[in-house]
Amino acid sequence: MTQPPHDEPTATSPEELREQVEQTRTELGETVEALAAKTDVKARAQEKAAEIKEQAAAKADELKEQAALKAGELKEKAAELAHQAQDRLPDPVKAGAAQAAEQARAKAAQAGQLWEEKAPEPVRQRTAQGAQLARDNRKVLLAAAGLAVVAWLACRRRQG
Repeated sequence: MTQPPHDEPTATSPEELREQVEQTRTELGETVEALAAKTDVKARAQEKAAEIKEQAAAKADELKEQAALKAGELKEKAAELAHQAQDRLPDPVKAGAAQAAEQARAKAAQAGQLWEEKAPEPVRQRTAQGAQLARDNRKVLLAAAGLAVVAWLACRRRQG
């Protein structure tokens, strides 16, 4: 038989001995469970995979938020540049652009009516989604158009 640990008193009665044996069994059972858990490679791998998945999801959310912030900054910068370009345009160019825009609206309305009459439903739905996207990003599109006009005018002056 083994000797009891030095820090535990020896049992003085059979009842105390039973309690010590039961406590030792409980501790031994917990130790065996802990060892079994450490040797369960599949469970540990699943736990690690779940942990890594959570970390990846958190990182993805963080990157998504950073991208949204950056997109907002770029959108503001593009709008600012568009306003600067628009302020530098001479009045005759602004008037011509306004007239061209009105003509384009009228032609677009005519084309829209024709489209409604001739296009299949799924194609019309996809087109409507694209138009909504353009409306949602109108400032960026206008800024790009303004910059294109400025570039076109600069090229014309160099040629002429």
